[in-house]
Amino acid sequence: MLLDVRSVSLLADYFIICSADTERQMRAVADDVVERGTEFGHKPSRVEGSASSGWMVLDYSTVIVHVFLPQQRDYYQLEELWSDAPLVVRVQ
Repeated sequence: MLLDVRSVSLLADYFIICSADTERQMRAVADDVVERGTEFGHKPSRVEGSASSGWMVLDYSTVIVHVFLPQQRDYYQLEELWSDAPLVVRVQ
């Protein structure tokens, strides 16, 4: 899910919110995001959380990537928290 948060937050321009089914898959998703970003000259300013915590955040300043395990995504409900932000794209 890609949200345009420019009109509702000073934190970033966009949030990417995605899920992974397992800790291993979560690490793989985060690693791939970092690798592909680096290919285009972008490195995260910070990476917070861990696969074992169920939530990882990759901060690229204007884009923040959230990778969740399903239980944590259901618990934190970022989609609800940022529901005023326009949805750019949703992939199921």
